This record gives sequence, C-alpha cells and structure tokens, in this order.
Amino acid sequence: METGTSVSNNSGSIRNDSYEAIKNGSWFNQFRNGCNPWMARYVYGLIFLIANLLAWAARDYGRGALRKVTKFKNCKGGENCLGTDGVLRVSLGCFLFYFVMFLSTLGTSKTHSSRDRWHSGWWFAKLILWPALTIIPFLLPSSIIHLYGEIAHFGAGVFLLIQLISVISFIQWLNECYQSQKDAERCRVYVMLLATTSYTVCIVGVILMYIWYAPDSSCLLNIFFITWTLFLIQLMTSIALHPKVNAGYLTPALMGLYVVFICWCAIRSEPVGESCNRKAAASNRTDWLTIISFVVALLAMVIATFSTGIDSQCFQFKKDENDQEEEEEDGVPYGYGFFHFVFATGAMYFAMLLIGWNTHHPMKKWTIDVGWTSTWVRVVNEWLAVCVYIWMLVAPLILKSRRQPTSGT
Repeated sequence: METGTSVSNNSGSIRNDSYEAIKNGSWFNQFRNGCNPWMARYVYGLIFLIANLLAWAARDYGRGALRKVTKFKNCKGGENCLGTDGVLRVSLGCFLFYFVMFLSTLGTSKTHSSRDRWHSGWWFAKLILWPALTIIPFLLPSSIIHLYGEIAHFGAGVFLLIQLISVISFIQWLNECYQSQKDAERCRVYVMLLATTSYTVCIVGVILMYIWYAPDSSCLLNIFFITWTLFLIQLMTSIALHPKVNAGYLTPALMGLYVVFICWCAIRSEPVGESCNRKAAASNRTDWLTIISFVVALLAMVIATFSTGIDSQCFQFKKDENDQEEEEEDGVPYGYGFFHFVFATGAMYFAMLLIGWNTHHPMKKWTIDVGWTSTWVRVVNEWLAVCVYIWMLVAPLILKSRRQPTSGT
C-alpha cells in the first residue's frame, strides 16, 4: 500500500516537474512538448483570428456566395444585410465554440485532471467541433440571427468592461512593481521619466485632435469630446495626488494615455462625410493606408482578447499565503473558464466592430468600427474607464472609514 502511494506521488512530482520545465521554457519549447495549457492558449488565439478573418471575408467578399443560400433570398436589407448576416453567423459559431469550452472547463483548478486534458488536448475532436459549430448558424433562420445580434451588443459591452478592468489592473500592478524595487532612488527617476513622457504624449495628442478633428468652432461635438478628455485627465491626476490617496504620478499618466487613445478612436469612428472629421476612418477610396489600418486594428483586437483572457488574477480575491502555495504546486497556470469566457464575449465584440455596432448600418470594404453608434460606444467606454479608475483609488478609503467604529460606541 505504501509502495503504491509512493509511486503515485513520484509520478505526480515528475509530471509537475515536466510542467514546470515547459512553463519556464521558451515559446518554441512549449509547442515542442505537445499538449499543454501554455501551447493551447496560442492555438485558441489562432482559432479566434481565423474566425475574425472569416467574418471579414463574409462581410466584404461573401455576398456572392451568400446570395445563393435560400435563407438570404428575402433579405430586406439587400447586399448590406447579407454582409451583416454573414458576420453575425460566423460570430455565433465562434461564440458557441468558446461557450462550450467555457462550460466544460469552468472551475478547473488542478493540472493533469480530465478537464485540464480536455482544455490542453483533444485537438482532433475540436477540429470537428469548431467547423460544425461554425456551419450550424448558416442553417438557422434570420430571426434567430437578428436576436443574437441584439444579445451581442450586451456581450460586447461585457467584453469591454473586462478589458477595461484588466488594463487598469495592469497599470496599478506596474506602479506597485516600481514602488517595490530595492533601488528606490533609481526607480523614482524611471517613474518620473515615464510619467513625464506619458503626460507629454497626452498633451500632444489632445493638440493634434483639436487640429485634425475640430478645425473650426462649428465642430461642437468633437470639441466637447476632446475638452472633456482633457478635463478627465486633470481630474484623475488631482485625485491620485491627493494626500489621502497618494497614488503617485505614474498611474494617472498612463490612464491619461489610455483615455486619449479611446477618444481618438471614438472620433475616428465618425462616419465619412462629416466636415469636422478630416481623417475619418472610412474613406471613399481604398488605399494601402486604409488596408494597413484595418489589419492593425484586427490584430490589435485579437491580441487584446488574448491578453485579457489569460489575465484572470485581477478578477480573483486575495488568498492566504498557505493556500496560494498549495495551488502553485499543481494549480492551473490561468483560469480556463475565464479564458474561454473572454473569447466568447470577444466573438460578440468583433461582430459589433465589423458591423459598426448597428445591424442596419452599411459598412464599406476594409473598414472597421465606423459609425455614430461606434463613436458613442467608445466615448461611453472612455468615461466608464475613468469612473472605474477613480473608484479603485477611493474605494479603499471608503471601506476603511466604514470599518472604523463610530465615536459613540
């Protein structure tokens, strides 16, 4: 009995050692050692990229093929409806695949378990499951697809919220890393340099947006967007530097970069023909710059989904050191269920980008996230990012004041 137990323990330790070697190895080593969770996340990211390309092809070049399908013959929106329906059907198939993976891997906590092997392996079965789930939506009636399109608005919003929290958590983690370094004086110089550079880029970005997107005083909406962004940067900096908060210069500077970028994306999403948008994302001609911008935006969205999916720690409560040590021995490297949930909502998000968040909005070739609905989604996302950041700054103070006993007791 003791011999059997020792053998099982030895085999378990060998498996853990091999996993540790793969984890600490190079990117090539993770693929060379076959099925493991580090290799699997890249494969899922590749599947997600292929789904994005299929949705884009269905929108821009699939109208001729979709027109032959009987389900589309009575499409009231003509070719644009066919393109929108094609995007939503590919998105639905991608969502179903990752949602099935989410349900089947939710709660996985130990490596070498059956659900860990299902997440990291069984690729032959998944190569059958994924195409099947991609084809099934093309056999469904348009009413179901339109219902999915409405639900996808909510799912895409959930994805943006998760991504937002992940970005803010990364900024705070970066600030804590700088503050915890041994060489405090040297790190302080790096922090000041990075913060100064970030604020400089913010100011230059705001000035350029005024020049490009607010050429005269009649562009009131763009002036409001840009001016309000400048005010939000000042607000975040003032709260972060308050003596009771004392969050330093770095986090508000990096958040300033983030909100300026979102504001720029929002104004660029305004439709073509607007006199205030001289550099609109949509263009009457398709040139190499438009194509490069589309490809970069598509790859950025896939990378953002991938990086958010493996960042499940910022959504977990802090645990005791003893429990954390036990989990690190044979615990999963990242939350599998959360990983697939992010990709499932990301499938809804890329559908909204490709159709401009509007199922009745025509999209031109090589464009992404263009339209007034896209603009306002970006603007609200910017404001929400500031609210979440400010709350993460003041929440500890509020909770601390509530925990303190009142003077009367």
